[in-house]
Amino acid sequence: MKRAHIVQLMGFCLLIVQYFTVQAQDINLLFKEASNFERVQKENEALEKYKLVLTQDPANLKALVKATELSASIGGRQADKNNKRLFYETALSYAKRAWQADSNHADAAYAMAMIAGRMTDIETENKQIVAFVKDIKLYADKALTINPDHAKANYTLGKWHYEMVTLSGLKKAAVKLLYGGLPSGDLEKAIVHMEKCKTLEPYFALNYLDLAKAYKEARQPAKAIEVLNKLVKLPVRTGDDPAIKAEGAKMLEAIQ
Repeated sequence: MKRAHIVQLMGFCLLIVQYFTVQAQDINLLFKEASNFERVQKENEALEKYKLVLTQDPANLKALVKATELSASIGGRQADKNNKRLFYETALSYAKRAWQADSNHADAAYAMAMIAGRMTDIETENKQIVAFVKDIKLYADKALTINPDHAKANYTLGKWHYEMVTLSGLKKAAVKLLYGGLPSGDLEKAIVHMEKCKTLEPYFALNYLDLAKAYKEARQPAKAIEVLNKLVKLPVRTGDDPAIKAEGAKMLEAIQ
């Protein structure tokens, strides 16, 4: 009887091992399929694959961060404001889940900073705008404390510095009123962080565009032209890249 129980237990353990092995294989396959879709700029399809990963592993950090990025990217291209808000709020929920899954991982902090920046574009309530402005820097700083070489966190912090210098009148008034004064944005820091991002991730088109804008704002047109010339020659890697490259080409034409 004892022997029979041992055999049964061993059989049960084997079934558990097989189940988790199959599940791991399925997740690996989903990641591969998602990556292949991203490579050909099929972002909606890639996002669905990451969602499938999350049905099996709800706290999978990589899938949560990817879902954040893709939801934000797709949302940014929505002409309808309600659709844009829906995608951005969905991205924010993924970022919060990533943060809850591992708040000591640079990717989770970056995801929170990145989507906070997107939310400032659609938020209408001044207090909430300022809260998101604070979150951008808070989480970007956190990401870079964990990993100083996190490319997109460097970009995000650089963009924050740039925007604090170039805020539109409405946002600037809101931030001044509710932040307790305007945060000390610094163009030099913006350029340093975005230059570092360019070194770490040389195909990140958006970084080139904003770096060129920072150089232009800093009255360094030769540097802006140099960056824009590199931007227009970059390969298309994401669904946003064609529009980014087109904006860069237009900016280049205007500066030269």
